[in-house]
Amino acid sequence: MINKDQVIITGIIEGDEKVLTSFYKENIRYIQGYILNNCGNPEDVEDVFQDALVVLYQKLGSGLLELKVPVKTYFYGICKNLWRNRLKKKKKITYDNEQYRFEKGTDDSLINDIENQEREHLYRKYFQKLSSGNKKLLSLFFEGRSMKEISKITGYSEGYARKKKFEAKRQLLKMIEQDPIYKELKSIL
Repeated sequence: MINKDQVIITGIIEGDEKVLTSFYKENIRYIQGYILNNCGNPEDVEDVFQDALVVLYQKLGSGLLELKVPVKTYFYGICKNLWRNRLKKKKKITYDNEQYRFEKGTDDSLINDIENQEREHLYRKYFQKLSSGNKKLLSLFFEGRSMKEISKITGYSEGYARKKKFEAKRQLLKMIEQDPIYKELKSIL
């Protein structure tokens, strides 16, 4: 996988048509699904894909980008961020025949829904990576159970259950905060 990513990175930096065509074919469906499911049209898909490719090219060319995820994942994040920003811009008042009007089709609740879906996806992704004991403990906590109930169910003392819950939450948050999508979502807020 790392080898394939290096070929893609080099191909993008060098403008290799074969690599760029292959990258397009492998990734357009994901980007298309995201944009079309979130008030976009086929032209938006092409625009966002091309703009994201330019952003990726610039970041890779700067030599400052240190990828900790596959190129595909990073690129998808760029596309989602660009699309969210376009949705926000569409929401702004536009000038039309000396009158101000709001463009239809986009509102803050849609953008918030998209961002909430992404937060939930991040949470679920990393929650699944926790040990079964930590998943059980946090599930009980999120269900609203008291520490007394949790300690009875898990067999831990109340103090130990509290400590384990704290450690499990810290581990989950640490994993989430290291994800580039989290950083992207945080920059929006």
